[in-house]
Amino acid sequence: MPIGLIALALGGFGIGLTEFVIMGLLPDVAADFRVSEASAGWLISGYALAVVVGALGLTAAVTRFERKPVLAVLLVLFIAGNLISAAAPDYWTMMIGRIVAALAHGAFFGIGAVVAAGMVAPTKKAGAIAIMFTGLTAANVLGVPFGTMLGQAAGWRSTFWAITGIGVLALAGILTLVPKAGHGDTAPGGLRSELRAFRSGQVWLSILVTILGYGGMFGAFTYIAFTLTEISGFSASTVPWLLIVFGVGLFIGNTLGGKAADRNVDRTLLVVLSVLVLVLVAFALAAANQPLTIASMVLMGGFGFATVPGLQMRVMKYADGAPTLASGANIGAFNVGNALGAWLGGVTITAGLGYTSPIWAGAGITLLGLAVMAFAAAKARAAAPRSTNAPADSVGSDAHAPALPAVR
Repeated sequence: MPIGLIALALGGFGIGLTEFVIMGLLPDVAADFRVSEASAGWLISGYALAVVVGALGLTAAVTRFERKPVLAVLLVLFIAGNLISAAAPDYWTMMIGRIVAALAHGAFFGIGAVVAAGMVAPTKKAGAIAIMFTGLTAANVLGVPFGTMLGQAAGWRSTFWAITGIGVLALAGILTLVPKAGHGDTAPGGLRSELRAFRSGQVWLSILVTILGYGGMFGAFTYIAFTLTEISGFSASTVPWLLIVFGVGLFIGNTLGGKAADRNVDRTLLVVLSVLVLVLVAFALAAANQPLTIASMVLMGGFGFATVPGLQMRVMKYADGAPTLASGANIGAFNVGNALGAWLGGVTITAGLGYTSPIWAGAGITLLGLAVMAFAAAKARAAAPRSTNAPADSVGSDAHAPALPAVR
């Protein structure tokens, strides 16, 4: 394993921690700034919206530059955002810090995925992407609970000072450990060449699968605390530990999903999405049973995040040798899916359908994602025999199948 992947994962850990740790610190932040909990919640929503803007706009602005220096600049932006948050004298300064840090989020993961894939052989690209995203899963498993405890013990600002330090370490790792050009890495092109990737129907289908497939899982997860306390009968004090169980599932699913996608991307996504639908349905039916709820949370996290390496690699695969902007757009799609799932889950609760209704809604959204994925895979198989002069897959191909051409 190239050691540069560890530097990318550390950057992902810090960025993931910035996104999620504030959920456990919101009461302290709201009290410090003397704002309502709803207003404090915008520090989460504002971050998510800025991720989408950065994933598209910032990635588009840097497509012509070498990727390693761009990653370093993004981490500087991330460090600056957390410094602003840690020292913020008022709510709106804190919001600016959150937005500045979020702008680096989407572009870092989008460009980082391309860099990670370029550091390994073609048959190991999804696994390399999974290693980078391991930082994000580790942020959920370890970073969030310990970051929350640090903030509660030493003040919420201490957590953001600690995240700033993690950003500095990640920046040093990027500068010293990540190679300038990787194994089969594609040279960065201008914005025009990157935009050509979006002429591929398969790129758009892959982005839609990301929105629906990942959004279904996140929609079920958004209101999980209510499900655990109101339906499953767990006490509120056990919820953080149950979220760690969910995070363990994320970690396992990310690792195994990356390895499976290296063998066959489309088959992996079809199987994982199919099982995820079944897991969500089973969870909704068994939510009143505590042991089954715990098992469902592990499986939901595992199969939900097992889609991530494959979805990211599939978009890059069909991007016609210009994967940077398409990769960033897919990171934005994950956040659009988050918003879609959370919105639909909230609609079902508001309609009086109960605290298992977001899980049912998540199953429905994921089922739509599975249908789109089945269509995309069938279209790719139908196109493959007709193409005799298709260019070699510059991002990665299934180990046991020929490279699939872009379907336009």
